[in-house]
Order: sequence, then C-alpha cells, then structure tokens
Amino acid sequence: MNFKTLSWIVRAIAWITLASGLTQVVAPSLVLQLIGAVTTPTSAHFFSLVGMFMALFGGLVLHALRQPETARVPLFWASCQKAGAVLGVALGVYKGIFGALALGVAGFDALSALVMFYFWSLLAHERNAIA
Repeated sequence: MNFKTLSWIVRAIAWITLASGLTQVVAPSLVLQLIGAVTTPTSAHFFSLVGMFMALFGGLVLHALRQPETARVPLFWASCQKAGAVLGVALGVYKGIFGALALGVAGFDALSALVMFYFWSLLAHERNAIA
C-alpha cells in the first residue's frame, strides 16, 4: 500500500472518530443502548464526555494531516488514544458493563491504532507526501 493511500485511510479513521464522538455527545443513551450498556443519567453524561474527547482527537488528526511537518506528535497521541480505547472497551466487556457488540468497536479501534501507529512511523520519511 502506498503512502498516499495510507494517508487517506488515516483521514477516514479520523472522520469516523470525529463523527462517532459527536454522536456520543448528542445521543449517549442511544449509543450506550446499542453496545448493551445500562443507561443512567450518570453513565450518559460521562459517555458524552468520552465522545467529546473522541471528537477532539478525530479533529486533531484531520488538522495535523494538513501540516505534515508537525503531524507526528499529534498522530502519536491520537494513536495512543485509540489503543487506550481498545483496552477500556475490552475491560468494559470483560466486567459485563458493555455487551459483546462493543467488541466490534474495540476491533475497529485496534485496527485503527495499528494503522495510525504504522503511518506515524512512516511520517518521518515521507513528510512531503501527505499534501
């Protein structure tokens, strides 16, 4: 896979992260219900906060990719966010907080983290190829 194609895949991941985060902000109870979690005012509130940070990290990646010379640091931390989300969701499934469907979310985040870390590692060599 060439570098430019990979950069578009990372952009798609960022857009999906931004959109799903905003969905959690505006409809946390719906998303919690979809992943098999009990919804209370407290859980909905905190889940919407998680969504806000997801949206911010998605936006961060989109913004960073517009400036290739400075994209490595934000991309590293956004990749770490994805890896942390995998652990958090998997732990939530293990503890019975989320249903099995949430493993699909963890799977997407795991694949996203791997792709983004790989892209981050290539950035040092291909900085001018992103535009």
